[in-house]
Amino acid sequence: MSTIPKATKATIIPCMRYRDAPAAIEWLCDTFGFEKQLVVPHEDGTIAHAQLSYGNGMIMLASVFDTEYGRLIRQPGEKDKAVTQSAYLVVNDADLVYGRALEAGAHIVLDIKDEDYGGRGFTCRDPEGHLWSIGTYDPWQG
Repeated sequence: MSTIPKATKATIIPCMRYRDAPAAIEWLCDTFGFEKQLVVPHEDGTIAHAQLSYGNGMIMLASVFDTEYGRLIRQPGEKDKAVTQSAYLVVNDADLVYGRALEAGAHIVLDIKDEDYGGRGFTCRDPEGHLWSIGTYDPWQG
């Protein structure tokens, strides 16, 4: 086993940017069940840094800023709503989360279905166009 990864809860943590990060934080918590672990706001209400936990995983996010790092990232909608990456959330009940996503106004791009490789899931866009796949397939369980 490699000694490069640190022995910690989660060794891969997606980092995302949102135009309206405070609203995105609330939406992700209310819709998908993320929990606020740390939120660092600027005085103007934008988010300097936030950590949202999800089981033993986490995402970090911030508001869109014109900084050296910020210029490396493009937001959905800047190029035909295309994204170059997405996150997959492993859930106990995909149908429950699907209902919550619909209720919260998520745009469903791949409807809920049973997958050939196991599990049940769907793919949607959040209010700012970020792509999320949600399903019961657990790659650790095969």
